[in-house]
Amino acid sequence: MIEQIHTKRLFLRKMKMADSYSLFKIWSDPEVTKFMNIINFTHEEQTKEMIELFDQLAEEHKAIRLTIIEKESNEIIGSCGFNSFDVERATAEIGYDFAKAHWGKGYASECISALIDYAFTTLSISKIEAKIEPGNSNSIKVVEKLNFTFEGTFQEYEESKESFYDIHVYSLLKEN
Repeated sequence: MIEQIHTKRLFLRKMKMADSYSLFKIWSDPEVTKFMNIINFTHEEQTKEMIELFDQLAEEHKAIRLTIIEKESNEIIGSCGFNSFDVERATAEIGYDFAKAHWGKGYASECISALIDYAFTTLSISKIEAKIEPGNSNSIKVVEKLNFTFEGTFQEYEESKESFYDIHVYSLLKEN
């Protein structure tokens, strides 16, 4: 499974327990978690539990989450990865989050492009999906910029934060 990926400005590596404080600062921001399937964290222990869950999912080859580090500052600025793998269908679902201070700098496109390349060249994935809440216009812009195709909307598809919500599904197919 993925250990690390380098891009021009970012270093993506397997999440470590030592990342918990920096990730807690990100995941405790309600604006960051607004479109995530978690409620903003209130204790660093929640972050440690999430890292343990990601480790378990990675061991089972079900998902992988990477810490995003800005090379210039060596600062943890978010996380990204594959929320799920479906080996039989050769599909993976991407996900990502960034500290608000790093929004609008093109980091999402940069890290997702690297994940796409890795999935298509190394993981034998042929289709990548992104599931995005309709109100998350920034993420919609990212996947559209990366040539994802809008497949449709699942109504009341996911439950999070004690209610069901619609989800847009976008996909990108591997070019043969």
